[in-house]
Amino acid sequence: MKSKKNSSYQSPMQLAIRRFLKNKLAIAGIVVLALITLGAIFAPLLTSHDPTYGDLLKIEKPPSEEHILGTDGSGRDNFARLLYGARISLVVGFSAMLFTLIIGVITGAVAGYYGGKIDNIIMRLADLVLAIPFIVLALTIIALLEQVTISLFVTVIALTTWPTLTRIVRGTFLSLREQEFVLGARAIGASDTRIIFKHFIPNAIGPIIVNATLMMATMIIVESGLSFIGMGIPQPTPTWGNMISEAQNIRILRDHPEAWIPPGLGILLTVLAINFIGDGLRDAFDPKSNRR
Repeated sequence: MKSKKNSSYQSPMQLAIRRFLKNKLAIAGIVVLALITLGAIFAPLLTSHDPTYGDLLKIEKPPSEEHILGTDGSGRDNFARLLYGARISLVVGFSAMLFTLIIGVITGAVAGYYGGKIDNIIMRLADLVLAIPFIVLALTIIALLEQVTISLFVTVIALTTWPTLTRIVRGTFLSLREQEFVLGARAIGASDTRIIFKHFIPNAIGPIIVNATLMMATMIIVESGLSFIGMGIPQPTPTWGNMISEAQNIRILRDHPEAWIPPGLGILLTVLAINFIGDGLRDAFDPKSNRR
């Protein structure tokens, strides 16, 4: 009887996974994101064209067997740029999210666990960053750089977006700090590092994962937006934002929809897919938030 009871027991993580798998929109988001990711990974197998090579004899050519989505104003293959642009958008989104996650979790954990002067210093620094509009701060830093590379772009985005996640982690840690299991761990002499990684992080993993997922969608939009206005990753590196930026001419908008609709749909579908996954994770880790 006891073994039967133990076999039917499910951990909070297992219950969260079960709830997540029941969310059809979240599963659809995973499928769409997986297809986009596979297209980006296997871009060399899906097209033989170099996304940065421009043939001046084939400027703004309409779709054909050789160029499925035609060519842009520099004679570059739009389909190749679409696939390789997905790589850049996903890499920037994921890398910026991961970098922000590292900064936010560390600063939020330290502030929430230790409190006092350390908490005050970190929170005042976060307030200082938040006091300046994100887009203004990011544009100012980018404008001061001589050349924007993917790594520099990711660093700028992460250094201007960490305070929000820091506040979330700090709030979670503050609520956990006086829990009985934490006080018990301190009573038996557990080190701060062990308490943070053994007790705090596992109990805060839900909000962290949900916000990290939604953050990735935001990062992709930020990259596309900054590239659109010419302040993101420079040409000839293919990005979805750069592709849409090249199609600002009214003639291209009217006569060559194949040049801007696919990257626009790429951004839309990717962001929607990630948001659906994030919503599914939120409902899975916090069933009370699910009102459907």
